[in-house]
Amino acid sequence: MSQTTYAWPNDARLALSVVVNVEEGSEYSIGEGDKITEPVDELSVSLTKPIRNYGNESNYRYGVKEGHARIAALLDKYDVTTTYTAAALSLERAPEIAAYLHGSRHETCSHGWRWIHQFRLNQEQEREFIRKAADSIERTTGTRPVGWLSRYLHTADTRRLLQEEGFLYHMDDYSADAPFWAPVEGSDEPMVIVPYQLDTNDMKMWLAPSYLPKDWLDYAIDSFDTLYEEGAHAPRMMSIGLHLRIIGRPGRIGALEKFFQYVASKPKVWYATRRGIAEHFVANSDKKVVTV
Repeated sequence: MSQTTYAWPNDARLALSVVVNVEEGSEYSIGEGDKITEPVDELSVSLTKPIRNYGNESNYRYGVKEGHARIAALLDKYDVTTTYTAAALSLERAPEIAAYLHGSRHETCSHGWRWIHQFRLNQEQEREFIRKAADSIERTTGTRPVGWLSRYLHTADTRRLLQEEGFLYHMDDYSADAPFWAPVEGSDEPMVIVPYQLDTNDMKMWLAPSYLPKDWLDYAIDSFDTLYEEGAHAPRMMSIGLHLRIIGRPGRIGALEKFFQYVASKPKVWYATRRGIAEHFVANSDKKVVTV
């Protein structure tokens, strides 16, 4: 566990970062001119031929048409402040979600121009990918993003390009339970890393061996309890990753409500945006690169 000297606002025991991923409508598709199509995740099926999968496209559309409304209703009911990691094109194609975010308590973090692998891009292509995403999100939500989440993999240039484009933090990291400063290749300035978690992500209900919703809930509560206990001695943060097309299903959404109900029974929990976490960390920590 890394050593820290700062504290969360209002003496909170835990910074709880709920991350709502908006990827639907910008995934790989032959219809978009891509050479591959998305796997059918509910069935763990990948097509071996480059043909358009209309059924799977509709599976993604479900997240926008049905799933988001269920998630947003719980966020509002329990007054949960979140970070939406959004692919820019997805927000352009789902103006109702962009409208929900515009001027809201939630932060929008960039999840790329599209939900595709940026590691295949050269430096200038990646710079354009980052800039195009930021410009688009600023248009649709009214606020320019300051955080970045790649689709799984980033390049050696990513952090430097993010710095040059004015981004505050990067979240493609799973190495810690609190923010930290990390070196940036090709730059003299470090960058704030607000780490993410894959083990508490609702994708665990998709990927084999998959969790049932009750398993995911138990795991999320156990993670919360451990970090909450550790938070009595050092700043701890927890991430919960959600997807419109996954947790937004009728058989899964109840697990999310039960988690929010459990958290509501505990004092001194800060539902924080990742921007809020990063800004607080910058203001209250020494700018030193830490090896975690």
